[in-house]
Amino acid sequence: MEGFSEKKHKNIVPGGVAELSFIALPMVVSAGCDTAMIFIDRLFLSRLGPEQMNAALGGGVASFMLLTFFIGLTGYSTALVAQYLGSGMKWKCPVVITQSMIVCAAAYPLLLALRPLGPWMFAKSGIDPAQLASQSLYFNILVSASIVGLARSALSCFFSGVGRTRVVMISTLVSMAVNVCANYVLIFGKLGFPALGIRGAAYGTVLGGACGVAVLAFAYFGAKNRAEFGVGRSFFFDAEAMAKLWRFGSPAGFEFLLNMTAFNAMILMFHSRGPVAATAATVLFNWDLVAFVPLIGMEIGVTSLVGRYMGAGKPDVAHRSAMSGIKIGCIYSAVMLALFAGFPDTLVGVFRPAAADSVFEAAAPTAAFMIRLAAVYVSIEAVVLVLMGALRGAGDTFFAMLISVATHWILVPTLYVMLHVMNTSVEAAWVALVSVFMVFSLAIYLRYRSGKWRQIKVVSAPSAPPPFPAN
Repeated sequence: MEGFSEKKHKNIVPGGVAELSFIALPMVVSAGCDTAMIFIDRLFLSRLGPEQMNAALGGGVASFMLLTFFIGLTGYSTALVAQYLGSGMKWKCPVVITQSMIVCAAAYPLLLALRPLGPWMFAKSGIDPAQLASQSLYFNILVSASIVGLARSALSCFFSGVGRTRVVMISTLVSMAVNVCANYVLIFGKLGFPALGIRGAAYGTVLGGACGVAVLAFAYFGAKNRAEFGVGRSFFFDAEAMAKLWRFGSPAGFEFLLNMTAFNAMILMFHSRGPVAATAATVLFNWDLVAFVPLIGMEIGVTSLVGRYMGAGKPDVAHRSAMSGIKIGCIYSAVMLALFAGFPDTLVGVFRPAAADSVFEAAAPTAAFMIRLAAVYVSIEAVVLVLMGALRGAGDTFFAMLISVATHWILVPTLYVMLHVMNTSVEAAWVALVSVFMVFSLAIYLRYRSGKWRQIKVVSAPSAPPPFPAN
């Protein structure tokens, strides 16, 4: 099998840095744009006061938590599409996406039914009343429009799976541009619009996501894509593809759900310690987002390329793809390490409110300490995410789920004991969390090194498409 980029560049080494860059870098840019959207939203809101910024973090994470099982489940479409492409069954690629869209349509009513869970959870956690109302409002708006995020995720998987990641990049660039502009106008009340504050931030996020879906849909249903993949013949329930999606994707879905639930619990624990602790943790996680999310783009690229070569029966080339991902990812992590270790006070100052605020000033030293310590795990984050992407691309999703979930759910009781049993400082609790993460990162490396992923077979021998009429 030739890689997507090899068709255009015959001298490129299969699974090498150049081929992976062709696929992964647009996904890194896409993830970077998603990061920028979230970061700038919170940056705008920080000008109104720390409680608004904190509410956006709490409400945003909680709303995303509800979507995570379905995003993780349908997200395996990337690897499944890549394996079908690698095995020569192009016609199956859009069939997988149809199954993903069926899952999304079924999930949306459930998400609406679960919407009251958010405000109840916020109230029970004991967060500051000044933050509670804004957080609940932000959460409710995002959950009400959750079908947008589900559809965007499912359609993105097709293009990342077939290696056309530039389409995903363009979609995300459009989303970011619309989101940032709409948020500026709606949060602060520009161009004749009323100043809506955090409500405007939620509306801007939804509008940006909808524009991104429109770009993906235009490319997916375009004449060229219909002709190459037979998109017009893909709108049917396929029991085999749906079964594979659930078998290999549900571990990723449960992993994503459990991990985000754990992360949400940790945020609520930090926020329950009062406005100062909430502000320090929010500033930290805003910058952690910058270090972490772009690497998810690399992980997706590795998943796609490893899946393609495993589908073609070339595990050695799949391994080379993973090593190429580590090389690229470590360069980015080195930059983040230098930034976090060398300039923590400057990074904290970015979120200083427009008016003097005693809560922010009290939180600043703690936030700086937490950012400086975060440099420790940022240095190995790229390796961990790339190896996780390689295991998922090969179909070793269950073990990846076990290690990832175990890590997060050991962090939760660790933080609870530190903050609410031993009553330590926020700084001491953060030291404990970083230490646990470092230990569990070793398990991912050992699993990959064992080589068991090389024997996993996800797709069977090539088959002919069903006898549907041509587009």
